[in-house]
Amino acid sequence: QVQLVDSGGGKVQTGGSLRLSCAASASILSLNGINWYRQVPGKNRELVAGITSGGSTNYADSVKGRFTISRDNAKNTVYLQMNSLKPEDTAVYTCNAHLVRIGGTYYYWGQGTQVTVSS
Repeated sequence: QVQLVDSGGGKVQTGGSLRLSCAASASILSLNGINWYRQVPGKNRELVAGITSGGSTNYADSVKGRFTISRDNAKNTVYLQMNSLKPEDTAVYTCNAHLVRIGGTYYYWGQGTQVTVSS
């Protein structure tokens, strides 16, 4: 069982920055990948960014050039640096990890952190 703790959300104005953290209870290198999702009430959850155990990253088109996902292996923490924030970035952001093992894939979720961007 892996526990994830999200933090770093808050309220900022348009153009501001926030850094979200996802702290894992296990070595993040033992996980196949960690992703950040976001969700607005009434809308589908959206994959924002992800990083694999090998260090490859991917981003949603809507955040490319503004958001950066990174990790600190020693702290077992993945970060999402969000710059040039827009009101449409307002959502609950949640980190997710997956672990592939013989017999199945396991998914773990953080509790979510609210990001609010005002115009």
